[in-house]
Amino acid sequence: MTDSVKPRARGADKRRRLAAAAAQVLHEQGVERTTLADIARAADVPVGNVYYYFKTKDELVRAALSEHSTRLDEITAGLDELPDPRERLKALVAAWVERREVAARLGCPTGTLAVELDKRADGVLDAAAAAVIRRLLDWAADQFRALALPDPDALAVTFVSAYQGMSLLANALRDPEIMTREGARLTAWLDSLEARAG
Repeated sequence: MTDSVKPRARGADKRRRLAAAAAQVLHEQGVERTTLADIARAADVPVGNVYYYFKTKDELVRAALSEHSTRLDEITAGLDELPDPRERLKALVAAWVERREVAARLGCPTGTLAVELDKRADGVLDAAAAAVIRRLLDWAADQFRALALPDPDALAVTFVSAYQGMSLLANALRDPEIMTREGARLTAWLDSLEARAG
């Protein structure tokens, strides 16, 4: 590796660590309570270096949303390895339920960020948050379409709404078992849809 490549690789690693830390800290604390120093500390990067990669907190929020999008793509790519679309959807529900303790403490990472960003006047970052949610809706609609079910886009909205709702209630009531119970209902709903299609 040449000397010029090493600094670039280190820079890319720092930027990636900062983006991942931003996603984590913003989920834990929210946008308004989070400082650049909080993110630098979580990324184990000197706070002065943050400004080299991200000039503003909004740039870090955008990087966090990009992290959420990347994570969603990784999850759905893994689910796409399953041969049956219904099993993919059910596996996603199982993954959501598995993270019920986090949901009860903090809510959905993208959903809570979208709600917080919607309260801002500029309307730029909330559109970026909506784009991440749209990716999930599109993926879910593709699964319902592959099952040859009518109105796959509406089914995707019902599916994602169920997740957002159970995540919100688990967080508001600090009750992770809401995720367990509602996840079971969502799985049964998926089975009933599959049975009607057959």
